[in-house]
Amino acid sequence: MLPEPAIEVITFVYYDSPIGILKIGGTDAYISEISFAEKEREPAQNIIEPSSLIHRCIEQLIEYFSGTRQVFDIPYHQSGTEFQEKVWAKLSEINYGNTFSYADLAKKLGDPKVIRAAAAANGKNKLMIVVPCHRIIGADRSLVGYAGGMPKKKWLLQHEFRIKHGVQTLF
Repeated sequence: MLPEPAIEVITFVYYDSPIGILKIGGTDAYISEISFAEKEREPAQNIIEPSSLIHRCIEQLIEYFSGTRQVFDIPYHQSGTEFQEKVWAKLSEINYGNTFSYADLAKKLGDPKVIRAAAAANGKNKLMIVVPCHRIIGADRSLVGYAGGMPKKKWLLQHEFRIKHGVQTLF
């Protein structure tokens, strides 16, 4: 008989960021979720001390929001289709303070016709900020779709542009 596979325990914590409460989930090995909390805070059940990795993730987010971090170096993982994982990998290549359109993203994926599929995969990203889906804008340089809402997307982009380029307003 084969041994039981190890069960990965995902712990969730909440971080009160400058743009709202973030729900951060992960194991001892990787971060699996950074998203906006749907409620102020969900009631705690089975309190488990967050891993040192989750603490490191919060520290890096604090540095990001203070303007001292532009690249994250925490291990992360999110499961998706092969195409979604390619899109998320390309999102991770967009440098801090820069933006791409969905058309640019599709070209980077090697097929300019996958714009809508790339947009759908972008919307499934569960690791906001670390996998910077907020850096995707419209071909006409307008703000387009963001799970956290347009004011938060605008804040993130302006924050990065201000730190990187000294630009006070992008939109």
